[in-house]
Amino acid sequence: MRYLVWFVRVAIFLFLFAFTLKNTTPVVLYGLLDAHWQAPLIVFLLIFSIAGAVLGVCAMLPPYLRIRRELAVVRKQLKPAAEKAAPVSPDLIEPAAPLDAVI
Repeated sequence: MRYLVWFVRVAIFLFLFAFTLKNTTPVVLYGLLDAHWQAPLIVFLLIFSIAGAVLGVCAMLPPYLRIRRELAVVRKQLKPAAEKAAPVSPDLIEPAAPLDAVI
């Protein structure tokens, strides 16, 4: 299974590398106010892919932090209850009846 995962990783890398080599022709990106930039297509793809990943992480950060705060509050509430509960030792637990004794 481990070899299969590495094979898939190498195949994806080679595919992306071949894609990069095929897209080295310069393209023009037109912006606002008559601004334009000229660079290979793969550079623009890389920039926008990284920008999308960063925006995705920034979008998920507030819910993640809210859930962490809620989890900390719940843990604080459960800690005194767990300390009050009497620990159960294995000596106090009665063994179950054998299955053949059940009618």
